[in-house]
Amino acid sequence: MNVPLVLFWVFGAASLTAGLLVVTSKNIAHAAFYLLFALVGVAVLFLLMAADFLALVQFLIYGGAIVVLLLFALMLTRIREGPVIVGNSQKPLAIVAGLALLALLLSVVFVTPWPKPATEAIQRIEVPVIGESLFTDWLFPFEIVSLVLLVALIGAIVIARSGDD
Repeated sequence: MNVPLVLFWVFGAASLTAGLLVVTSKNIAHAAFYLLFALVGVAVLFLLMAADFLALVQFLIYGGAIVVLLLFALMLTRIREGPVIVGNSQKPLAIVAGLALLALLLSVVFVTPWPKPATEAIQRIEVPVIGESLFTDWLFPFEIVSLVLLVALIGAIVIARSGDD
């Protein structure tokens, strides 16, 4: 029995289940925790596929920072429970659109001629090698992205503060 393959299917199913619970949960705090489970499951999948750097980024940035940020936002805003919407006129359209998207996804999965699995062993690239490449070969694009994110953050603060006058 191939243990990594079994682990891949177990964590893949767990991640999909947690993702469905995120979408269907009525409590936003529960949805945040389900999101954490889904993101950690994806990090484990990256580890099983020998992508250590992606697993680390997935766990630290998405699993840690984003979920903590979401939970802090929930605690600080003190949102009261809104009205429960039982019926919606757009529900049939949403069901049709969801089924069409599912049909498209299934047709892509089953019709696309996927390449055969690699016969050679997986080549593992160590995290320090990726870090060195990021800060030598890709330093300029890395800094440009950080400046764009800083400008976006400043813009968000200006927009949020403009309503306080």
